Order: sequence, then C-alpha cells, then structure tokens
Amino acid sequence: MSELDVEAVEDIDAPAGIDAAEYVLYGGKGGVGKTTCAAATALASARDDTATLVVSTDPAHSLSDTLEADIPATPTRIREDVPLYAAEIDPEAAVGEGPLGVEEDALGGVGELLGGDGMFGGAAGAGQTDDPIGGEDGLLGGSMPGADEAAALRLLLDYVDDDRFDRVVIDTAPTGHTLRLLELPETMDSMVGKVLQLRERFSGMMDNLTGMFGDDNDVDAEAGIEDLRELSDRIEHLRSILQDPRKTDFRIVMVPEELSVVESERLLAQLGEFDIPVSTVVVNRVMQDPSEVLGEDVAIAGPNHDDCEFCARRWQVQQDALARSQDMFRGHDVRRVPLFAEEVRGERLLSVVAACLD
Repeated sequence: MSELDVEAVEDIDAPAGIDAAEYVLYGGKGGVGKTTCAAATALASARDDTATLVVSTDPAHSLSDTLEADIPATPTRIREDVPLYAAEIDPEAAVGEGPLGVEEDALGGVGELLGGDGMFGGAAGAGQTDDPIGGEDGLLGGSMPGADEAAALRLLLDYVDDDRFDRVVIDTAPTGHTLRLLELPETMDSMVGKVLQLRERFSGMMDNLTGMFGDDNDVDAEAGIEDLRELSDRIEHLRSILQDPRKTDFRIVMVPEELSVVESERLLAQLGEFDIPVSTVVVNRVMQDPSEVLGEDVAIAGPNHDDCEFCARRWQVQQDALARSQDMFRGHDVRRVPLFAEEVRGERLLSVVAACLD
C-alpha cells in the first residue's frame, strides 16, 4: 500500500457539524476504532460552534493520542478555535472516590447498624470486621463487580445535564464492559431499593437505639437515604435518555472480519434487550479504494488489488464479511471507513474519517 497523498487529504472539506442525536455512543469489540470514530465525530460536531464533549471510558486512554492533546479526567476545553471539550475517565481513580459518588458513610446509622462497628460487626458481630455495605468488599465498596463501570456511570450522570455541552460523544470501553455499564442502572436501582427497604425495616429499631448511634448519626442516616433516593432518580433519568432514539444514538463499530461481524451481531441483539437505539453501524479499516467511499474527486492512495496478492486476498475476505454485515444490519445506516496507510491521529485524518461518517 502506498503513502497517502497528503495534499489531497488536506483538500477534503472537513464536515462542519453533524446530523446526530444529542448523545452519541460508539461501542464494539476492543481495537476496532471506536476512539477514532468518537474523536472524528466530536471534532466535526464542534466545527459548527456546537459545544461538544467527547468522553472516553476506555481504560486504554487512547483519546489523548488520537486528538493529540493532553486530556484530563474532568471535562476541559482542548481547542481554542472550536468549542471542543474532552475527558478521559480513570475508572480506578473514580472507584477510589466511591463507585456511587456518595459519602463514605452514605447510609449513616444504617451503615453503622449493619457494618463493622455496629451490632452485627466487630467483636460483637461473630468476628466480622468488615462493613458489608460500605466496606472494601461490601455492597457499595470498591471491589463490587462492575465497580469501574459504576464509577464511569456516576461521572456520566454528571455530564448528561451539564449546560456547558450541546452534544456528548462517548467512546465506550470494549463490548463486555459496555454491556455491564448499560446494565448498571437497573442493578443499581434495585440495590438502592434494597437499601431503602433495609432502612425502613430498621427504622423503628433505630428510633429506640438513638443512644447507641447518637442524634448526629440519625441525621446522617436520613441524609444518606435522601442521597440514595436522589441517585436512584438520576439513574432512571440516564436510562430514559439512553433508551430515547430522539436523544441517543448508539453506533456499533466493527471491522470487516468474521469474528467482528459475529460480535457486532451479538452486541446489537443485547442492546435491543436494553431498548438502546442503534441507527448506525460503522465498518472500519475497509481495504477498498477510498474514492469509492469518499468520491471520485478524492485522491487518497489505496490498496492495489491488481498487483498485490496480499491485498487481493484480504479484500476477498473482507468482501465476504461486508456482504454478511450488509445483510445482517439491514435497516441500519452502514458506513464504511477505509484503511489508511498511516495511523489516524490529529485533525487531518480525523477530518477524512468524519467525512466517511457524515
């Protein structure tokens, strides 16, 4: 494959704005190019003066490399000429702050009652020294299954109603992590409900045990329960946004290979179970003449299927996968992004990708 024609690439009209929902999520198997697509979409979105936030929940943190900018863990404007904001969530650091974003003893007296220093814990609790609710291995603790996704979800809860942004583009973690992230609203909602039931069950007992906990702890318990009720409402709000096709577009990214097609089919089915709308499927790294994707006037060097036996064989494999994907994703908008001779980094090639996605 020959070098890219740099001047021709720079001559491509960069899309100014995009026709997309308020929230755009890119998901799929790891390594298929979700970060590239998210960065290209966000950059194009910001070009028409739409305040756009691009967020990565992928622990690989490749968004910084793709946009060639230092991206912190909190939304920060990274361009002066266009309103482009970015954030790379560090799930491990976020978990350290508490996966649900509540205070260390958000349950107040209930936490004490069920925890390490209460009547069921410590020396008086048959040897149990850890808090089963807020402790390291507890219900709300950092080692909870899916705790990193819970931390990412907590931060997304803050972003969806942030008045600074007109559009949020999310580069999700690989498929398995993404599905756990989408499953968390229901799981956490159920968990909050159980905590509230525990609170009500022990409310009478706590009234009689004010001497044990003190008035301050009782007030803390009430505040903690109110925080959990508020969290439950916010989770339900996020879920309603994710399920609203007028507000959310989950875009599946794949490469033209058999395993990726199968994985994408599975993801589409699972997203359907969650009522998450999918309108676009992006097939990335296609060994096709770029002019067939971007138009005859675009002179970008592509694979030589006539003289390169390897290119010809790979293209045949990809064509089989493309045919299956076209049939499988019938009714969805299938977009192709060609395989480039160099790594997609920086505005020049991101503009080309955005043109393919437009």
